[in-house]
Amino acid sequence: MLIDLEGKLSKVSNNTKTHHIFVFIEIFACEGGIQSYVKDIFQGYLELDTGYKAEVFLLRDSSSCFNPFESDSLKFHYFQNKSPQMGRISLAGALFKCILQKRPQHVFCGHINLAPLIQAICQPLGIPYTVLTYGKEVWEPLNNHQRRALKLASQIWTISRYSRDRACAANGIDPNKVKMLACAIDGEKFTPGLKLPELITKYGLTDAKVLMTVARLWSGDIYKGVDVTIRALPKIAQVFPQVKYLVIGRGDDQPRLAQLAQDLGVSDRVVFAGFVPTEDLIAHYRLADAYIMPSQEGFGIVYLEAMACGVPVLSGDADGSADPLQDGQVGWRVPHRDADAVAAACIEILQAKDQRCDGQWLREQAIANFGITAFQQQLLSLVKG
Repeated sequence: MLIDLEGKLSKVSNNTKTHHIFVFIEIFACEGGIQSYVKDIFQGYLELDTGYKAEVFLLRDSSSCFNPFESDSLKFHYFQNKSPQMGRISLAGALFKCILQKRPQHVFCGHINLAPLIQAICQPLGIPYTVLTYGKEVWEPLNNHQRRALKLASQIWTISRYSRDRACAANGIDPNKVKMLACAIDGEKFTPGLKLPELITKYGLTDAKVLMTVARLWSGDIYKGVDVTIRALPKIAQVFPQVKYLVIGRGDDQPRLAQLAQDLGVSDRVVFAGFVPTEDLIAHYRLADAYIMPSQEGFGIVYLEAMACGVPVLSGDADGSADPLQDGQVGWRVPHRDADAVAAACIEILQAKDQRCDGQWLREQAIANFGITAFQQQLLSLVKG
C-alpha cells in the first residue's frame, strides 16, 4: 500500500521496515543552533551502521530546500503550507497514518511545541516516544498539554546539565528520565590557522589584540553579553591599548550597542562585522585572540568552535556553557552581567600565561569530549535505548 496524503507524503512501501520516526518544525529553511544540532543527528544516524531506517517529518520545510541527508536510511516528508494550520493538519494526518501502518520502534519529537501531537498519536498505539529539548523553550513552566507530553515520554533528550536541571525544576520532571546528547564539534572543519591579511585589513585589526563574539544582535537576545563586553573595554584597554572587539552578527540591537560604545569612548575599538556566512566563520575565529561571550546559553556550540580553532574562551558562570567549558577547566567562567569580571578575565586571557590559553591543548580537549565520534557513540546508545 502506498501513502500519498495531498501530495505531501512521499510514497513508502508498506513492507519496508521503518525503525524510527523523527518529527521537527524546520531544519533546512533557516540557520541556527538547533538546526545545526539536528543536522548532526541526521549525519550521525546515517553513520550508525546498524541498518536502521527512519522517516523524517518536517512541518515548515519544503522539498525545494537543499537536503544532503536524503537516503535509503532517511526518508523526508515536507509539509510547508501558506496556511500554518493546514500544514499542521496535513502533517498530523500523514504522521498518524505512517505510524499506524509502519509501527516504528520509537518516535522522536524534535520540539516541545510538537510534543502534545506526538503524545496523542503514540500513547494510544503503545509506541514509545522521546522529546528533544534544547534550552530556554523548556526552562519556564509549560502549559498542561506540553507538561503532560513530557511526563508521558519514555525519554527526554537535552544538550546540557543546566538545561536538564532548569526544565525539571520548572515542570516537575524526573531528572532520571532526561538523557544527554550534547552538541558536537567537527574537528576537521574547525581548525587553527593563520590570521588572513585581507580580513585584518578589512576590519582594521593590524597589530590588535582581538576579542570576538558571534551572536544575533537582537533586542530579545541581550543575554549574549555583547553590551557587557563593550562595558569591559575601557578597563581592558588600560592594560592592552591595542585591544579591539570584533562582533559578528546582525540584528535590531546593533544601534543601541554602537551608541553604548560611543558613550564609553570605545567606538573605535568595536568593529561590527555584520552577518558572516557559516563557511567563512572559521577564518574569522582565527582572527581572535579570545572568544568572549558572557551569556546564558543552553549549551553554547560557539565555545567549542572557538576552542577547536585554538582560541581561548570566556562564558557566563550560570548556564549550559559549564559543559563545553568543563566547569571552567578549559575556559573562563564569570558572572554574565559583570563587566568588571569580564575585563579581569579578558586581561588574564590576553596575557596568555594560563594553560587554558594553549590552543593545541584546547583543541584536543574540545574534540575528545565533544567531537563527532563521541557524539555518534552517545547517539547510538540513546537510539538503542
